[in-house]
Amino acid sequence: MITGMTGFGSAQFNVGKLKGLIEVKSVNHRYLDIAFYLPNGFGVVENKVRDMLAKTLTRGRVTVSIRITDKPDQEVSFNEDMIKEYLAHAKSIEKKYKLVNNLTLADLIRMPGVVDVKEVFVEAADMWPSIEKGMIVSLKSLKAMRQREGKSLAADINDKLKKMSARLRGIEKRSKDILKAKQKAVKPEEFASFQKSIDVNEEIARFDHYIEEMTNLLKLEVPVGKKLDFIAQEMQRETNTLGSKLQDDLVSNSVIALKSKIEKIREQGNNIE
Repeated sequence: MITGMTGFGSAQFNVGKLKGLIEVKSVNHRYLDIAFYLPNGFGVVENKVRDMLAKTLTRGRVTVSIRITDKPDQEVSFNEDMIKEYLAHAKSIEKKYKLVNNLTLADLIRMPGVVDVKEVFVEAADMWPSIEKGMIVSLKSLKAMRQREGKSLAADINDKLKKMSARLRGIEKRSKDILKAKQKAVKPEEFASFQKSIDVNEEIARFDHYIEEMTNLLKLEVPVGKKLDFIAQEMQRETNTLGSKLQDDLVSNSVIALKSKIEKIREQGNNIE
């Protein structure tokens, strides 16, 4: 089944106490166009993400957003060896000078070297395994949404193709009726020339072939959007020829209806991968 180009997927990731969110969105576009919104210093993962997308998608404007949602700004640790040393010195002084030891935890924390505070720096390269897993989950959701859209688009286009086929059958019948009426009204040699001028069998046969081709394309699981657009252009050519050969009000109405459906199919084709 064909695939659409509108989709969304997201996933959370975490490395230690650091947490982040990945969001991948896609809309229709003639080619694969990727935009990134990444935290500072995350440029190292851009090419890796781009490669993942290129292996999964062929068309669409894709936006990838990676955000850090929760990060400890600092890491605090206590130097227990230093604490033991301070306590040992305090105990020695207390005993030597017969002082009362009223050393508190607050006093210890204020002493140099007891508390060690480090800034937390995020290395994007170290986070890649977690980001990669999040991208896999996000792309799976995005593809599922694009597949659901493709199913809906295929149903709509198939409905239009059936109605177009019915219009062609109506044009065929009207062509025969016009010939019968003309045959009764003119001489044989004039009728032969008229019959040749309004012969639309080739146009209808080609149009039927295009309908069959498009119906088969809609069943495929490969990108077909550009092929559908090409076939729709050929359908438009045949419709113009039908309208120029058969100058008749009923045929004109059918031609207008065919053109309308072809244009709608081309619009839908813009949403198909």
